[in-house]
Amino acid sequence: RTVSLPELTMGGGTGSGADASVSTDFYWSTEDEPHASRRKAILKKYPEVQKLMGPEPRTKWIVFTLVTLQISLSIVLQEASWPVYVGAAYIVGATATHALFLAIHELAHNLGAKRPEANRLIAIVANLPIVFPYCITFKQYHIDHHKHQGVDGVDTDIPARLEAAIFRGPLGKLVWCMHQILFYALRPMMIKSQTPTAMHALNIVVQVTFDLAIFKLFGAGPLLYMVLCLFLAGSLHPTAGHFLSEHYVFDKGQETYSYYGWLNLVTFNVGYHNEHHDFPYIAWSKLPQLRRMAPEFYSDISSYTSWSRVIWDFVTRGDMSMWSRTKRAPRKHSE
Repeated sequence: RTVSLPELTMGGGTGSGADASVSTDFYWSTEDEPHASRRKAILKKYPEVQKLMGPEPRTKWIVFTLVTLQISLSIVLQEASWPVYVGAAYIVGATATHALFLAIHELAHNLGAKRPEANRLIAIVANLPIVFPYCITFKQYHIDHHKHQGVDGVDTDIPARLEAAIFRGPLGKLVWCMHQILFYALRPMMIKSQTPTAMHALNIVVQVTFDLAIFKLFGAGPLLYMVLCLFLAGSLHPTAGHFLSEHYVFDKGQETYSYYGWLNLVTFNVGYHNEHHDFPYIAWSKLPQLRRMAPEFYSDISSYTSWSRVIWDFVTRGDMSMWSRTKRAPRKHSE
């Protein structure tokens, strides 16, 4: 179900049906992103929602558990048969790695501890089994995504034009989905650089020290396992469906979507994405409560119950492509 939302225009195509599959531009909106106005309306009607805001102290313990799990599996599975190794990496390891992605997402909003510095340190710990240091860099890019949703040249969550031009049709989209993690890691740095800080340096030093320690103590095997889990977590894995479900325009006029399936249990409720964008300072554990408190604001907008189905639809639907994202022109300083 879709409610009436701001009209969008799509350059290079009609934006509907099969004709949209040959489009060569994004959906462009002249309206503000929808979350600030909905947040204001919810707070006016339900001021008690403010009580849901604040950090979730259990996040750090989940992070420590997942990190311990991944390190342990990376060592134990070195002697496993290939079917067991690959199966464990896909079912357990990739799911745990994706959960760590989303823990870092929570920590980017300072929702794991009261002090910002503590959130950054917990994020650096969560980063360890991911092998490559990224959590501090991710924080600024992600906050820009919230503050400037869809703004051209600022919101690096949106595919680059080159990606959209190259990976077309079912096969191209399938290849892109298989390598999503590479694009999400490299695209932001190519679109918008960051000024290095002491926390960037700490992230790199801690990660390199961890990687070298694992290599010296156990050889390359555990690191290869972690890299495999990293690739699988951002490839054709059910949890990776959230990359597509959150903001790809499956229903014209709606730019953010929630997912209400069981995989929220292992992904810090990231599926509650409209709720999260409306209230980015409400922790994962209380997003379902937000929806229960203000159901009329969420029940009549399109949502999903299967991330796997989202991946399938994205690849197979002729009207879906990397162009299927909403963009906004940067505001002029005089506005």
